[in-house]
Amino acid sequence: MMEMRDRRTTPFQHGQASDAREIDGVIEEAKTWLADQQVSDGHWAFELEADATIPAEYIFLNHFLGTIDDEVEQKLAVYLRSVQEKHGGWPLYYDGDFNMSASVKAYYALKLVGDDPDAPHMVRARNAILAAGGAARANVFTRIALALFEQMPWRAVPVIRVEALLLPKWAMFHIDKVSYWSRTVMIPLFILAALKPKAANPRRVNIRELFVTLPHEEKDYMVNPTGHWLGEFFLWIDRVLRQFERLIPVAVTGRAIGKALAFMKERLNGEDGLGAIFPAMANTVMAYHALGYPQTHPDYVTAREAMDKLLVFDGERGYCQPCLSPVWDTGLAAHAMLEAGFKAGDPVLDKASKWLVGRQILDVAGDWAERAPGVRPGGWAFQYWNDHYPDVDDTAVVVMALHRTDAEKYKIAIDRGIEWVIGMQSRNGGWGAFDVDNDYDVLQHIPFADHGALLDPPTADVSARCLGMLAQVGYTTAEPAVARAIEYLRREQEKDGSWFGRWGNNYVYGTWSVLCALNAIGEDMQAPYIRRAVDWLKARQQADGGWGEDCASYWQHRRDEVKTSTPSQTSWAVLALMAAGDIDSVAVKGGVEFLLKAPRSQGKWHEEYFNAVGFPRIFYLRYHGYSAFFPLWTLARYRDLQKRNAKFPTHGI
Repeated sequence: MMEMRDRRTTPFQHGQASDAREIDGVIEEAKTWLADQQVSDGHWAFELEADATIPAEYIFLNHFLGTIDDEVEQKLAVYLRSVQEKHGGWPLYYDGDFNMSASVKAYYALKLVGDDPDAPHMVRARNAILAAGGAARANVFTRIALALFEQMPWRAVPVIRVEALLLPKWAMFHIDKVSYWSRTVMIPLFILAALKPKAANPRRVNIRELFVTLPHEEKDYMVNPTGHWLGEFFLWIDRVLRQFERLIPVAVTGRAIGKALAFMKERLNGEDGLGAIFPAMANTVMAYHALGYPQTHPDYVTAREAMDKLLVFDGERGYCQPCLSPVWDTGLAAHAMLEAGFKAGDPVLDKASKWLVGRQILDVAGDWAERAPGVRPGGWAFQYWNDHYPDVDDTAVVVMALHRTDAEKYKIAIDRGIEWVIGMQSRNGGWGAFDVDNDYDVLQHIPFADHGALLDPPTADVSARCLGMLAQVGYTTAEPAVARAIEYLRREQEKDGSWFGRWGNNYVYGTWSVLCALNAIGEDMQAPYIRRAVDWLKARQQADGGWGEDCASYWQHRRDEVKTSTPSQTSWAVLALMAAGDIDSVAVKGGVEFLLKAPRSQGKWHEEYFNAVGFPRIFYLRYHGYSAFFPLWTLARYRDLQKRNAKFPTHGI
């Protein structure tokens, strides 16, 4: 099969390797541009874009509170109209399928800001929504938002009780058993569900026209999220609980609300917000409002200002980011610059390293400590600050960047980061993003979990980054943490040879992550299981020399779907093949040619397609920095290996 693949006819098949001067010129232009994007204090921060739901929810918040801001909202409306797809609705990602929840939220947000429901774009959206079953078919989070606006009865959502915070740790549900993002979103949401406040909705806008059956007559709101018998069992539990809700003592509810407020207060996180993610911030502001906090209350002010920091404007168009990604961006940018030839002592790297060291979390034992008692803090968050929720993936990337820059100068920070990452290893040998052993799969069947992302179990991509870090700093297979990680990754390999990408699209991302780590730790890159991964990558190369993988690949029956080659995914594939020792292969040369010819503006390649995932099948992301970091990184590594006549890279990523 390998021979057949190598002989296929493609546009790059019979060409020569790119002229070294051309590669040098692109690298020089790209690295100069990227250096110019560095903020004066040393960090990089690119936009992080999600789907229409986030700007729509920002508009919802204003109208819930009664604090309409027409200037801002009209700019968000321009964005919402611009991302409406040809099918009439809104997708979860660029050029994606119709999504009911995104479409209902976008339509309602546009109507709230004054769009005429008879305008052509609104008619197309309404027709698409009704053709798909109407707003009653939206997901749980959308139905909660509509219940707050009195567009649905509260029976349209699962029973959500704040008293759950009083349950013991041994209970089937405990707040520590869900992921960090679920925890921070759910706790203020518990308060809203307990109080059931009504949105101010000053313009009295409704969306009755989006329902096939009138909302109060609809019988089938609740669905089994997984189709498993456990889902049916939990639906039965939900019906039983609903009958007894009125019997819960007010004092117990009050005590639980107090516990929720204490949780939020401790983690309010200043101007970076609860959990440093938009949904948690928005729920916090609404919870404070429902409890009667004046808008001048310090906690209210803090929560609101954190949310407003997420807004991005470009003239008359604007949107709201789901969160900010400066630590991640800075770590990746540092690696790209290191590949491009920057060294310790250069102001660009020195400023970046100093900024990163200053962001290390050393004195807060966050929620992760519940499952890792005795482990000293030492990680990095994804955002500017998020002390209770450092990110294992970010920590591994930052440690590797600091180690490559100056291992001795940053030894203290590096050692603390390594110690924390090792302490966060799960019992199966892998790593999750924020928690240890967060794998209570039974909870995925509760009605509330129809988004399928309640948990944070270990994944191949994060685990590979941790293994790569350990390898780069000198750990060997004799270390138990390393041996367990390798075994985990071998178990996680897909039948076709690839690895799943939890946080990036998708199998190309996962396979890149794992092959880089296996090379760094010294695995035989000719081993059959590794060659299966290489064969898979080569078979996925497109006729233009690049690689692409659609966001729809997270549905198993669509896992091979490709719409177009992209710079980010091409870079991951080429980096993976180089890690496997295939520097001189036709596939690598074709990928390099694709990157050299792909449209770009100085150091940023053009990339409209989303390149990452928040929650598979539910929430996708477009990192605007990826199309700058990864092509530069790839071309520079290719040049370096060619100049040194080397077969393998020497770093863990």
